[in-house]
Amino acid sequence: MTTSFVRIVVVIGFLRNALSTQNVPPNQIVIALSMFLTFYIMAPYWGQANENGLQPYLAGQITQEQALENVVEPIREFMFKQTRESDLALFVNLSDAERPNGPEDVSTFTLIPAFIISELKTAFQIGFMIYVPFIVIDMIVASTLMSMGMMMLPPVMISLPFKILLFVMVDGWHLLIKSLIVSFK
Repeated sequence: MTTSFVRIVVVIGFLRNALSTQNVPPNQIVIALSMFLTFYIMAPYWGQANENGLQPYLAGQITQEQALENVVEPIREFMFKQTRESDLALFVNLSDAERPNGPEDVSTFTLIPAFIISELKTAFQIGFMIYVPFIVIDMIVASTLMSMGMMMLPPVMISLPFKILLFVMVDGWHLLIKSLIVSFK
């Protein structure tokens, strides 16, 4: 929940719904792809956490408390970059804590839910942008079928191949994955 996983899995879920393919790709593939993309995006932060916190602790150079602080710091940095100020303000106000002077004064327990709702909002915005072209295809197919008097034929049955063709022709996976990764920079 403190990584890029939430945004990625929600966006891929929206893509699957927009294409009207209920189980393609299967959940296992969606989760695996989301996990590997998360590993890719989070690698610099996890590397920093390992280098500054875990390895010095295992070598006996720092205390457990210092190691925990050093491990959490890069993850907090990532979350702060992705969290909207309004979402953070909401949870700071709800916590009844004093107004923080800077990021270091914000509790991690306040930052995490603010980060999660920011990620959900971003994922829903991306999902909306994914849905639009596919809705247009559905509307065109439904209108065409209605004008031909074919009311009993489900429009999804006809529009599905067109949506898949569009997605393949524009190299949809490349565009989607690239856009997701760039959205975290």
